[in-house]
Amino acid sequence: MADRPGRRPRKPLTAQVVRTERLTPHMQRVVLGGEELAGFPADTCTDHYVKLLFPAEGVTYPEPFDLERIREEFPREQWPVTRTYTVRQWDAEHRELTLDFVIHGDEGLAGPWAARVQPGETVRFMGPGGAYAPDPAADWHLLAGDESALPAIARSLEALPDGARAFAFVEIDGPQEEQKIDSDVEVVWLHRAGRPTGQALVEAVRGLDFPEGRVHAFVHGEAGCVKELRRLLRVERQIPREDLSISGYWRLGHNEDGWQASKREWNARIEVEQEGGATAA
Repeated sequence: MADRPGRRPRKPLTAQVVRTERLTPHMQRVVLGGEELAGFPADTCTDHYVKLLFPAEGVTYPEPFDLERIREEFPREQWPVTRTYTVRQWDAEHRELTLDFVIHGDEGLAGPWAARVQPGETVRFMGPGGAYAPDPAADWHLLAGDESALPAIARSLEALPDGARAFAFVEIDGPQEEQKIDSDVEVVWLHRAGRPTGQALVEAVRGLDFPEGRVHAFVHGEAGCVKELRRLLRVERQIPREDLSISGYWRLGHNEDGWQASKREWNARIEVEQEGGATAA
């Protein structure tokens, strides 16, 4: 997932893996715990996220772990690599932080790690960040995304008050990737089934009969898909920027490092194309 705006990250925290669970063939859950999570502030946004720190291959860092010291004393290529993941659940009483990872075999860094990590192993991360929670004053809610946005969409649906009107669209590979979400909102699961990423999601949102009243929308996922949905919502539907949380969490053909390096330029170009240079949503 791509970085998202939010509060300034604190110094890295250290946690231990408490347990893991394979939710679906391509979604792995990892639950973290530990004394340093006391008071962890992940209870205000439904898109809270953390930045996991992965050691560079073959590099051992001195203890106690000090990220500033590492960046001062180690060459850049030996700095820890960061990967961003949404907080699926936060249990303050038991100090347990739940993260869900999309798994594509041995592809990537965080996914394979999540698939093999064992209880008791140490994890370091920064955060939380976050910027979105469903506005209870909105007349209705729109939530749309792919697997990368599913944890935030699920947490948002579970945070909605009973009776809230919402439409949720989640694009996944197939029926085996559907999950149970504790919400009375019926999720529309869009099975990719070999079609290009994002195609089903764009078609579904475009085909929605938009109700009257103010919508509060959360739309995240692959950047090319998000670009099309942004045009639909901001330009065609004229949804005010303040009522729309929208961003590319990732981009086809880029890892997180590459996407983060180009994301600002990408967003600026989309602004010019869609809104004549207006400030990004």
